[in-house]
Amino acid sequence: MTQQTYLKVLVACGYYDLATPFNGIEQTVSHMSLEPTIRKNIGFTYYEAGHMVYIDRKAREKLHKDVDDFINSGYPH
Repeated sequence: MTQQTYLKVLVACGYYDLATPFNGIEQTVSHMSLEPTIRKNIGFTYYEAGHMVYIDRKAREKLHKDVDDFINSGYPH
């Protein structure tokens, strides 16, 4: 990301997941020592699901909307 400063990243997080700890990715990103101008390119979205968000209909629809918005806006949420 430090070499591709215009790269945008959307991280989809499920609240209920036994395979990956909740807030693990926030911890990782916070320890990446990214400059604020680069850090703002990382957005997070949250779902009432585990890491397989697409299994739950409501979460899948929200994921679809969030990805669509992300692609169309070019900016993380």
